[in-house]
Amino acid sequence: MLNSKTRKFYQGMLAATLTASVIAPAVVTEAAPAKQTVKLKAAFVENGDLDAALDKTYQGNKIYWYKSTVDMDKLGTYQTVKGYIKWKNQHFEKKVRVINYPKAIIAPKGELTFKHGEKLTGQLNTLQIQFVDRVLRQPVKWTNLSTDKIGKFTATASYTHKGRTVTLDVPYEVKGYELSFMHTNDTHASLDFAANRAAAVKELRAQNPNRLLVDAGDVFSGSLYFNEFKGQVDLKLMNYMKYDMMVPGNHEFDLGTETGHKEFSQFVRYANFPFVSSNVDYSNDQYMKSLFRDEIATKPFNGRLYEGIIQEVDGKKVGFFGLTTEDTANIASPGPIQFQNYIEEAKKAVKAFEDMGVDQIVAVSHLGYDDNPAIDNDLELAKHVDGIDVIIGGHSHTRLDAPVLITEGDNPTVIVQAYQYGDFLGTLDLVFDKDGKVVSQAGKLIDVKTYAPDPGAARLLAPFAAEIDGIKNAEIGASATAAFENLRDSGDVTKPSVRKNETALGNLITDGMLDRAKQVDPQVVAAIQNAGGIRAAINEGPITTGEVLTTLPFGNTLAVMTLQGSELLAALERSVSVYPIESGGFLHMSGMKLEFDSSKPANSRVVKAQVLQGETYVDIDPSATYKIATNFFAAKGGDNYLEFKKAYEEGRVNDLGLIDWEIMRDYLVKQGEVTPTVEGRVVDVKE
Repeated sequence: MLNSKTRKFYQGMLAATLTASVIAPAVVTEAAPAKQTVKLKAAFVENGDLDAALDKTYQGNKIYWYKSTVDMDKLGTYQTVKGYIKWKNQHFEKKVRVINYPKAIIAPKGELTFKHGEKLTGQLNTLQIQFVDRVLRQPVKWTNLSTDKIGKFTATASYTHKGRTVTLDVPYEVKGYELSFMHTNDTHASLDFAANRAAAVKELRAQNPNRLLVDAGDVFSGSLYFNEFKGQVDLKLMNYMKYDMMVPGNHEFDLGTETGHKEFSQFVRYANFPFVSSNVDYSNDQYMKSLFRDEIATKPFNGRLYEGIIQEVDGKKVGFFGLTTEDTANIASPGPIQFQNYIEEAKKAVKAFEDMGVDQIVAVSHLGYDDNPAIDNDLELAKHVDGIDVIIGGHSHTRLDAPVLITEGDNPTVIVQAYQYGDFLGTLDLVFDKDGKVVSQAGKLIDVKTYAPDPGAARLLAPFAAEIDGIKNAEIGASATAAFENLRDSGDVTKPSVRKNETALGNLITDGMLDRAKQVDPQVVAAIQNAGGIRAAINEGPITTGEVLTTLPFGNTLAVMTLQGSELLAALERSVSVYPIESGGFLHMSGMKLEFDSSKPANSRVVKAQVLQGETYVDIDPSATYKIATNFFAAKGGDNYLEFKKAYEEGRVNDLGLIDWEIMRDYLVKQGEVTPTVEGRVVDVKE
């Protein structure tokens, strides 16, 4: 409750306040003008173009819109977008409705690749287009998309819908046609590392299942495996490795008789792959003629020989044909088999393939890389036959560590060869353009010994290896104080070779031949051995049966020829005619000496030729008659010794029926201990 004093205080304050309000008038605040909002006519947003749907100006003034408020992915409902004019209190609202539109082209899945010359049709005509609410496959237009050149490029795809265009840059690659090989040659039944080769084949094929495996001949002859099993163990392993094809080499004809080639026919018949053989006439061979098909086969059967075959690889047809050296008639035992000119038959094969629309052509060749050009070789084949893209070669045991590219002619030719005895597995990877021309190539030799043996191949080989080991490891009762080497020059003419130089091993073999021949006919004055028949070295230490068999693996018999001195001199000229190039016909000798001058022309190189009479060497008399021991193969004219062939045909050859390796074994036992010696029996006196 207020007392009297407090009441009076408040009454005074109230009176003063009322008096002040009367004296001082109140301040009046003017109201701000109201915000003007103009509502514009609603519109559709078409093709994702919001700007086109919004008014640009109002009464000549530019409108600024808050476009971020519009959700361009929201369809089927109106959205309000607000705007204003700067410096004026004027605002706008407009309702817009987004109509479905293309936002982007979706990139094709995976890498875009084409083949050279491929027609651009099919799925590329349309691509997936991302609209606001769905994805549709729609037709597109391409620029800078072409398969005319091999390489990597960028093309642009575009799609237009109601005036809106979306684009996409698409990287792409145009590739050539790929063709890849694994290849072997001149394995000569050397199977000690065959299981290692199988492991290498398996690995490479896993990396590229389209890689073809090809053999260029001479699986036969050269080891105990062949002597005992006549190629059937090799064949089991080749079937296991899934070889794709083979050309016969000259040694496939080593076991021929007058009626034909029984062992080779069995090899062919049980092969799980076809053979290509374009210059061999089998029509008179009772065993082989039923296996040969004089045709180019598009679906070849295994276990048959064909003029040629066609396989499809990487979408292109590839033609294969095979050539065997014509010299087989001289260096093997062809029996009724006849060999045709390799150039003529190659030209026929190429034309036949081209007439069938095939422009990738491969020759599987057993001619030799750079053998005597007067007979045949791969270099001459590439030179004289246009249209061969690849030559997979054999016969000369040439180690080509990288492919050789021959650029003569309209198209390049690639030549490969993988040395000998299965030491290496060759690879070759090629790229062709749309016209069948090689545009890139790469290859190498793989040392199979770097691979662990394939278990399956090892198991397959094991029972045969055990049998061979029993033969191989038996000591004969003689020893070598040092190794008797059997060198090859691998194409380097500056290096020594059994096929062009006197060797201690050649001396040892011919000494044994002469010793045995004299026991039968004391009038024999000398012995000769063709170098091509000497296949392996003799190691230092105790000598085993296996070593002797491997050195002389062909089972030739000893024969005695009766020759005129002129014939003998002509044969000696032939022996050194291609020096310093290797020749399987180079003659090792005992009881005879030869000096020649390699700077002189072929067939005029012999400077001095002598035979041993008593303790003295005397010049060969062209008019005298001499009895010369050699193997029966050479005595029939093998290695193109026409002089010996003439003597054989005239009945001046006597086959003694004694096996060469047994003669060598017996001579070694007789000597007990042998030391490698080169005595100057064959000497080049070139200054």
